[in-house]
Amino acid sequence: MALLRLFLKPGIDKQNTEYGAEGGWIDGDYVRFRYGLPEKLGGWTSFDETPVYFVGLPSEIFTWNGLGGSPYAALGTSRKVYVFYGGAWADITPIRDTTTGVTFDTTSGSTDVVVNETAHGAVKGDFVTYSNVTGDPGGIPNADLENEFEILEVLTTNTYRIASPTAASSTASAAGTADAEYQINVGSDVSYFDFGWGTGTWGLSTWGTPRPPSASVSLFSRVWQFDNFGEDLILQLVDGGIYRWDTSAGIGTRAVAIPNAPTKSKYALVSTPDRHLVCFGTESTIGTPSSQDPMFVRFSNQEDIESFVATATNTAGGQRLTDGNEIITALRSRGQILIWTDTSLHGMQYLGPPYTFGFQQLGANCGCIGPHASADVNGVAYWMSKDAFYVFDGTVKKLSCTVQDYVFKDINVTQAQKVHVGINTQFNEVTWWYCSFTSDYLDRFVTYNYLENVWSTGTMARTAWTDIGTYENPLATAYNPDGTEATLSTIYGLTPGRAVLYYQESGVNADGSPITAFIKSGYFDIGDGDQMLLMSRFIPDFKDQVGNLTIHLLLRPFPQASASPSSLDPYVIAPNTQKVDTRARGRQISLRIESSDVDSNWRFGTMRVDIKPDGLR
Repeated sequence: MALLRLFLKPGIDKQNTEYGAEGGWIDGDYVRFRYGLPEKLGGWTSFDETPVYFVGLPSEIFTWNGLGGSPYAALGTSRKVYVFYGGAWADITPIRDTTTGVTFDTTSGSTDVVVNETAHGAVKGDFVTYSNVTGDPGGIPNADLENEFEILEVLTTNTYRIASPTAASSTASAAGTADAEYQINVGSDVSYFDFGWGTGTWGLSTWGTPRPPSASVSLFSRVWQFDNFGEDLILQLVDGGIYRWDTSAGIGTRAVAIPNAPTKSKYALVSTPDRHLVCFGTESTIGTPSSQDPMFVRFSNQEDIESFVATATNTAGGQRLTDGNEIITALRSRGQILIWTDTSLHGMQYLGPPYTFGFQQLGANCGCIGPHASADVNGVAYWMSKDAFYVFDGTVKKLSCTVQDYVFKDINVTQAQKVHVGINTQFNEVTWWYCSFTSDYLDRFVTYNYLENVWSTGTMARTAWTDIGTYENPLATAYNPDGTEATLSTIYGLTPGRAVLYYQESGVNADGSPITAFIKSGYFDIGDGDQMLLMSRFIPDFKDQVGNLTIHLLLRPFPQASASPSSLDPYVIAPNTQKVDTRARGRQISLRIESSDVDSNWRFGTMRVDIKPDGLR
């Protein structure tokens, strides 16, 4: 019988049944579609020659060039903020307080040290650095305490516990003195639906005790959002304070709070080309966190990010939006700033004095799911809501999505704050990473190719992403909540939770390890009616193949019957394989292609198959 071409339309289709998706693909991992054909995703390599491990769950990567052209990268996590410049990383986490007169309680033979400071304001997991230690408390050398420590337990409002690098040789109370430098309170890497019994991290309190709605428990996981003001870095802690890092001061300095700016906002951006610092979901009374209005927009004076009070001689001001309960995120787009609430989309356009900005509602019932769930590609905005994907190209439209049920029936909406979108302009892709229903960490992705209008899904876990621009490859972070690797600087008592930064689309391996990629077609048959089919051979068609591939032919007698492999399955396809003889017999057949070797690569073309009708026996 003549060979038949097996044409399979691009994209993953999970809306149809496996039989209803005949002529297409129904599943895959580490695969993208380009020019209508599936291919293995690109690999990744460590950003640093020797991997650098960061503390906490990253939520933002931001890259830019200084005025002299030098590249910078900033990374914000649930517990720290880092910056990269000149081949070196530095911790620029803001400092919230510096104090003197700290004392220590020690127990002979123990590394546990209780630190005494009235109204220290610390929470479990905070970081503190001591200097000018005197008295060798409990026999612990002063130099051993002149380091950075994680606060392991908050005992009272005036005491907390750390772990010394050396054990005390004697028991002492209120021994020695030191100066203390406290970094801003850490955030959580997990969101909690509500406060009460069981809320918070393991060991936060005692069994059977309700957790208080205090600073020691976060309702939402920590998210950072970065932007530029000139070459300086603006750091907005989502639902928190706003900071500035001055590049001219060097990476040995830390970010500092912007004077006279709001102290609690949902989001912030610098408008262009007029250069106002705009805070969204911010305070109605500047400097009073309790006055935060989640629907209020406030903007600074033009070219002056330290002046937010409106006067007759400046362009500062504010506006409250309607339609929604809170502002979720904002994005610079073509000719305006787009603002998403939990239910709607608004536009903010620069008008000039005396009104400065004008606002208009652009859409309803189309809110955004999280602070980093929207992206702009050449003036077209894409975003993820709580139950669908949308696009704004002048009009709000719901995207037709062939994996919509798969994504939104499996998403953990409690962790929606973590959802992160990444643009990959090299491949015309917008990708959203989200937490599956049983996971508290980002472990799934869904990708939309906006030129070819196709969708794909997978399991590559990334927590933050930035496109090419400053660097020749996209950058992305991966997080291991159980990681205990040595970090950028020595921190005593450091608990698990490490992140690493990768160059994406770099090679074809997972930082030297193999990537297991596969794609599976829907079931196809020979035609209408009760007919069996026999596939006696197929001719593979791959481009850029490196290494061996495996092809499985899965057979079913009925659409809802269990699948079984053909008698000669699996079929190993080498780069020089010309044809494969088979004895695949069934009413419906599905094709599965996979690879799992180091350096393997492939792109599938159009397979030709030898199929003919067969009897029921």
